[in-house]
Amino acid sequence: MNKILSAALLSLVFTSAASAANITVSAAASLKETFETIGDMYEKKYPDDKVDFNFGGSGALYQQIKNGAPADVFASADLKSMKDAEESNLVLDNKATIFVKNELVAIVPIKSDNFIDSLEDLKKPDFKQIAIGNPDSVPAGRYTTAALEAAGVAEAIKDKLIYSQNVRQVLEYVASEHVDVGFVYGTDAQIQEGQKTKRVFEVELENPVLYPIAVLANSKEQEAAKNFVDLVLSEEGQAILQKAGFANPN
Repeated sequence: MNKILSAALLSLVFTSAASAANITVSAAASLKETFETIGDMYEKKYPDDKVDFNFGGSGALYQQIKNGAPADVFASADLKSMKDAEESNLVLDNKATIFVKNELVAIVPIKSDNFIDSLEDLKKPDFKQIAIGNPDSVPAGRYTTAALEAAGVAEAIKDKLIYSQNVRQVLEYVASEHVDVGFVYGTDAQIQEGQKTKRVFEVELENPVLYPIAVLANSKEQEAAKNFVDLVLSEEGQAILQKAGFANPN
């Protein structure tokens, strides 16, 4: 009887181990706090599973995935990075879902007395250093660059620009007063708002800031990856995102 019981328990252990999944989610830096919260929710819902995160600039994450970095889910802060992933056959069934939208805003150090309420003001001598994401790999940098060009100020301020690896680095530059102004997403601006930074105006954009999410084709844990994506899209997941300032994309 004991041998039968031991065999049954051993079988149960192996079955449980086999069903456990460890997934990696590569996501835009601006999703850090919300996705970590959703990750905790996921692990409570699926206690045998574990979620690891890799946050960074969306373009850089795409390049990592393209070059073979292990990842099961990709969530970018722009449509371009996801489209690049789809065209590289990295997205499962070429199916990505837009799950939130954001806004681009200008922020300054909390103690700044420099007046600014438009992109035109960036030409003032008061603004010596301006932080933006690197447009080659950071969607926020591309949005900012496009807005500066549309406003006709890009050439005049090009020598003032300080490029960052992601929006959180821009936020840190402004919060630490290393730059006079920076451009981040509205959700990032909320993190230090009223403490070390202050939001001064929203940047008018030709195209909205949309975030798509997808399961990756090379994922070895596609079922678990789909479960994570479903949780992000669920009412619970959306509530977490909207509480942080993200908006419904519809």
